[in-house]
Amino acid sequence: MLNLLIKNATIIDGTGLPAYSADLSVQDGKIAEIGKITSASKETINADGAWLTPGFVDIHTHYDGQASWDETFSPSIQHGTTTVIMGNCGVGFAPLSRNTADEQQRLIRLMEGVEDIPGAALSEGVKFNWTDFPSYMAALDAMPHSLDYACLVPHDPLRMAVMGERALANEIATLEDCAAMQALLRQALQAGAIGFSTGRSDNHRTSRGEWTPASEAGDAELAALAGAFQGMNHGVIQLVNDFDVLRGATHEDDAAKARFDAEFARIKQMAKISARPLSMTWLQRDPGGIQWQWLGAAVDACAKEGLPMHLQTAARGIGVITGLDTAFHALMGFPLYKEVAHLPLPERAAALREPERRARLLTEKSERLAGDGSSVPPLVDMLLARIDMISGRMFPLTDTPQYEPSVMESFFVRAKQRGIPALLAIYDYLAEGNGSQLIYFPIFNYNEGNLKVVQQMLSHPRALLGLSDAGAHVGTICDASFSTFMLTHWAGQGASDAPIGLAQVIHMLSGRNAAYLGLKDRGTLKAGLRADFNLIDPSKLALRKPHIVRDLPAGGRRLLQEASGYIGTWVAGQCVQREGKITAARPGRLIRSNPS
Repeated sequence: MLNLLIKNATIIDGTGLPAYSADLSVQDGKIAEIGKITSASKETINADGAWLTPGFVDIHTHYDGQASWDETFSPSIQHGTTTVIMGNCGVGFAPLSRNTADEQQRLIRLMEGVEDIPGAALSEGVKFNWTDFPSYMAALDAMPHSLDYACLVPHDPLRMAVMGERALANEIATLEDCAAMQALLRQALQAGAIGFSTGRSDNHRTSRGEWTPASEAGDAELAALAGAFQGMNHGVIQLVNDFDVLRGATHEDDAAKARFDAEFARIKQMAKISARPLSMTWLQRDPGGIQWQWLGAAVDACAKEGLPMHLQTAARGIGVITGLDTAFHALMGFPLYKEVAHLPLPERAAALREPERRARLLTEKSERLAGDGSSVPPLVDMLLARIDMISGRMFPLTDTPQYEPSVMESFFVRAKQRGIPALLAIYDYLAEGNGSQLIYFPIFNYNEGNLKVVQQMLSHPRALLGLSDAGAHVGTICDASFSTFMLTHWAGQGASDAPIGLAQVIHMLSGRNAAYLGLKDRGTLKAGLRADFNLIDPSKLALRKPHIVRDLPAGGRRLLQEASGYIGTWVAGQCVQREGKITAARPGRLIRSNPS
């Protein structure tokens, strides 16, 4: 008797081929058959034409800490994701050299600064019951989880484990250091790590404002790490790089292009040496709005040479959600706000509405937020200094979230209509009601005030849907919802005139990412593969407004965003969420990439 039978489904199988109607059966955690099925089953679900899709594969998450205390990988589990890849951007919690309290705190400060995860939550929640990377993977695998997950080996802990106190951004690794790092990476790959990640971003700092250890790694070090893949037939390289966009006074001149070319040459060399698939962050930056075109052209040229290079692309604008209870907002540097910041949220909002305090706003200056040990990146101060200008890209986030709003909905226009400064319009909005109002601010991918650039990126043949950062920046974003946005916005819930066809969107969410990672047992709906899939009612599919919860260890806060329309999500044939409610099933396991 079958374990599960789903009847009359509209199957979008993850290959990019058109949808078709069929039944699907499950036996022993795998898809048994697809077609017209009449066999008896322990459980039968009549899909009534609902979409049946593969489980989604998220290649860019930061659940490295959360995996220690959260069995469910929330909120990814509520957006159809069944496989998550963590350890991105070069940050993580293994390997360790001696596993001392000081070493643990250095990694916590790194994760807190780069990925905006509260240090107190990490200190309380991360177990640190490991030393090298194989024992880290074993420790995670000993815990029950709802979803499957795989681990990239992050560059920063690797460098710190080998170089100790010398693991500074401006410290050049010796040949012995490089050899030791290569050996540790190869050990991890042989134990089943799915790849390696590094970060070379000017915006990434520790919670003390220090450069990340690997951010300035030299060519010899990068070449040695790429060399760890030689002779292996598995593993990927993932990296984030802003190509020194903040290093010059201008961002689109010959000097900026020269800096870009020098950085890209390093990436190309890693791809050549490793001979493994390599993907990198692809954004329309601000400043540096032309850089995404340089990167697209450079990857096109490499593809013609046969190099397996890819571009990790977001589903929408990359930015932040701000409000009085989020990690930062436009008022937090003002003395008038600091006086009431300790109050409960409703009382704080009421205090801000006092006429005398409101009148002080335009007489005070916002104090600098970044630097002096702050984890706030320098970009925040740069943006707040241009509040009048950037208010044209700041929008109220309503109960029905709009991620492609018009400038006419912006605080710039709202202020003009009221005849007041933009900062005051933002102030009044944040002080309304109980203080729970949120502002959506797309920093990247929104230079033209729409998502046309994102559509071009998603349509690129080397594009991989990624960059959700699920588990990171928990006080300012909730982009684990990218998958649902892909279905509602780009696939138009299956509409024939959608910007991107439904079959193509499902392919990007599942089959394409699984193929890039070398995961041959998932990503498409075929007999014999893992029974990882979603059943979705397109008529009910919608994103809900993000909201703050305080469910992290040590009472830490984070943004959550739920969705409607997911009838159920199955991992290895077990239902892990039904109608938005997470079940008690814990079929998720560590994926060990096959080194054979």
